[in-house]
Amino acid sequence: MPINNIEYAKLMMTKLDQAAVIGATSGWMEANAGQVIYNGGDEVKIPTMSTTGLGDYDRDDGFVQGSITLKYETYKMTQDRGRTFQIDRMDENESGFVATATNTIKIFQDTQVVPELDAYRYSKIAALAEGANQTEAITLTADNALTKLKEHIAAIEDVIGEGVPLIITVPAAVMALIEDSPKIGKSINVADFKQGGLNFKVKTFNDHVIRRVPKARLKTEYEILDGKTGGQEAGGFKPTVGAKDINWIITPANIPLAISKTDKLRVFNPDVNQKADAWKIDYRKYHDLWIMENKLNQIMVCTTV
Repeated sequence: MPINNIEYAKLMMTKLDQAAVIGATSGWMEANAGQVIYNGGDEVKIPTMSTTGLGDYDRDDGFVQGSITLKYETYKMTQDRGRTFQIDRMDENESGFVATATNTIKIFQDTQVVPELDAYRYSKIAALAEGANQTEAITLTADNALTKLKEHIAAIEDVIGEGVPLIITVPAAVMALIEDSPKIGKSINVADFKQGGLNFKVKTFNDHVIRRVPKARLKTEYEILDGKTGGQEAGGFKPTVGAKDINWIITPANIPLAISKTDKLRVFNPDVNQKADAWKIDYRKYHDLWIMENKLNQIMVCTTV
């Protein structure tokens, strides 16, 4: 394979990861992976730190010695996803292969990869919240939506205190119910929100950031399709039969830890491709999300009944 194709693939991998962080509504969760060690493959090392508590100061002996424990635990990314595409040699237009391949992968990532990242992350948070008894199922109306939202925020603030920024993830229809509440007053404002190095204008509720997400990505459970069965259109994801709609997810901004890595992007020219007289593009993505067990009491998920 020509060296320029190899370098092009490496550059494209970096750009794809950056674009995924910006494009996914859950991209802000990847900012929490700053200290995670990733050396390729499906494993990451996540640091945990703890210290001893305060001790009495002694006027003769001074300070009591404390200890700091820092350890890295290995976690496996369970989502190992990929696709291969072929572009026939004769289908290249005057812009050349690079433009054609870039457009193919961009459309694939924007329309398939990013929605799946969001859906998987939100459904996993819902599953973790369910296991920690941090969920409530309710039928929302304009009369009760605002009251219930305040109640759930207060429950989290009872654990972490006030002043900690929260992210409220909500579909547009539920957001409309909240804004239609007769008691909404001046609780809704607009603020800057940074994600993936870019600033976005977002709405806030009592200074907590609101991330509006397409309803199709906010279900409690999805089937992640293997892409091997069901014909040419197989693959991607779909809600399970028993999945519920998520009304909202509330979590401190620094709690969900999400990682997505384009581990492989290989480009073969038609002379190397043994299957067809076509350019071949292999795309492989690892991703997953974790919330540490001692932080599960800091999240809240509201679903439909």
